[in-house]
Amino acid sequence: MKKILLAAVLFLAASASIQAQLLQIGVKAGVNFANQTGDANFDGINFSKEGITSYHAGLVAEIKLLESFSVQPELLYSTQGATYKNAGEEFKNELGYLSIPVMAKFYLSDSFSLEVGPQASFLLSERSDFDVKDAETFEFGVNAGLGFKLTKNFFIQGRYGLGLTEASKNADVKNSVVQLSAGFMF
Repeated sequence: MKKILLAAVLFLAASASIQAQLLQIGVKAGVNFANQTGDANFDGINFSKEGITSYHAGLVAEIKLLESFSVQPELLYSTQGATYKNAGEEFKNELGYLSIPVMAKFYLSDSFSLEVGPQASFLLSERSDFDVKDAETFEFGVNAGLGFKLTKNFFIQGRYGLGLTEASKNADVKNSVVQLSAGFMF
């Protein structure tokens, strides 16, 4: 009986150790340099666009499938949008999303990785300097970027995200964002 109990304890300890090596959970946050691509024509009036600086923050997991390949799902709050200008008006449109990117992570070395994957985003808030609330409630996009592990637990990432669906019901614009992040894996 003691041998069976000892074998069970060793099996559970080994399983926990293997699982800890295969799955890591952490947090990340960073800065967004966001803009919107496409035709900024509202009610027949053309506007020029300028980018906004905002932020993102949330949870990240890394599931190691092979020695040099992992899947990295994330759950982020991310603000995006643009500032619109014409001769007489200027307004800022800031959209708050719950973003769910799922990145395929290819390790080029022990510390350096190439990341690519899809992203689904759900609109949580719309803050703008004008009365029209016209943002679409769902956005689908793709991301690509690079990651670097500074230590076993600390990492930095740079990523470009491009929306593939319209961000507005009234204008032909799509979100575009460059994200710089820092994070910690537990």
